[in-house]
Amino acid sequence: MAILGNTSAAYPVAADAATTQVARGSGYRWGQLAIGIVCMAMIANLQYGWTLFVNPIGDRHGWSRAAIQVAFTIFVLTETWLVPIEGYLVDRFGPRIVVMVGGILCGIGWVINSYADTLTLLYVGAAVGGIGAGAVYGTCVGNSLKWFPDRRGLAAGLTAAGFGAGSALTIVPISAFIKSSGYEAAFFYFGIGQGLIVFALSWLLTVAPESRKIAKTSKVQQTRREYGPSEVIRKPVFWVMYVMFVMVGAGGLMAVAQLAPIAKDFKIADVPVSIMGLVLPALTFALAIDRVLNGVTRPFFGWVSDQIGRELTMLIAFGLEALGIMALYTFGQSPVAFVVLTGLVFFAWGEIYSLFPSTCADTFGSKNAAANAGLLYTAKGTASLLVPLSSVLAAATHSWQAVFLVAAALNAIAALMAWFVLRPMRAAQMDRSAQEA
Repeated sequence: MAILGNTSAAYPVAADAATTQVARGSGYRWGQLAIGIVCMAMIANLQYGWTLFVNPIGDRHGWSRAAIQVAFTIFVLTETWLVPIEGYLVDRFGPRIVVMVGGILCGIGWVINSYADTLTLLYVGAAVGGIGAGAVYGTCVGNSLKWFPDRRGLAAGLTAAGFGAGSALTIVPISAFIKSSGYEAAFFYFGIGQGLIVFALSWLLTVAPESRKIAKTSKVQQTRREYGPSEVIRKPVFWVMYVMFVMVGAGGLMAVAQLAPIAKDFKIADVPVSIMGLVLPALTFALAIDRVLNGVTRPFFGWVSDQIGRELTMLIAFGLEALGIMALYTFGQSPVAFVVLTGLVFFAWGEIYSLFPSTCADTFGSKNAAANAGLLYTAKGTASLLVPLSSVLAAATHSWQAVFLVAAALNAIAALMAWFVLRPMRAAQMDRSAQEA
């Protein structure tokens, strides 16, 4: 098959995947997208459900928040920094085997967490789960970029939405399970269940045909040349995107990891909130709404970027995020305002997981999309290094004010960089790629 060149004999897994590339109707790629979305939903709790476990773990073992949040940082680092390798494996061997192994590791990671009675073991569980989650995440996003070169923003957004909103349906069950049976049992049973579902679905994933690599109907300018990972890291425009990803990602990750401690310090975590006839504790309500909006924003802004361009969409979204963070700090001690404004923050943050992968593939091509997007995705791991620092900063100042101010400033700067720095640099890169092609 053309997509594998002459490697089919040397790489039997890829050859096996390639045999599925027979003529299929246009609906087939939507089925592949749906499988990726469900897989992403199954690994979402490894990140977005983490905040539910922070306080119970601290209460059980007496560990500090900062020490516990190191596990979150380890998870994000292993989830992100190994994605380029996993993306390379996807580009070489196809998505099936990588997702299969990832699902197994995700289950094992949470099982280890359920038995962790030392910080070291908790960190090991975080690392194992992170490797598994990264394998699933990087594969599903990369596969969507290859199947949908004409609608990259939308496809990457829908796939990332599975990760962003996937935990919405299980926030209440996990929270209730922790209260009734302990956080250890929640780690154990939900970990095994999620891992098994990913393992089963992995068998249905196939390689995108090579013929889809040129998007003739796209409204967004795309490169005329395919770039490998070794070439990408030598392009200044890649590092501009990387820095912007870190800046925006840091603020959102702080909110993801620290939402429960913030609500507890605001003394509103268990205050009942009624919205549209639904009554839930403020923290539980916020987490559920946040997951939904964090999922909705990814295909929404991805679709918008397919229509008006990536950089203009970034300017709008990142600016909205900066305003949302400051509003949350100013008005968040009201339970209703806390629920509504955290939803705004997550809505304006989650789109980075559709905008940056699609921008990367537009700029550097589809052939190595999984590995190249994986390189850019490591910025999330770099951003996660700031999460424990936010706990230290809050403890040192006895307030969340400095944390909110820093997060808002980073988003505001990234918004301006999108329009005044990234836009002209990408235009120049596109001109060079056309000349090279």
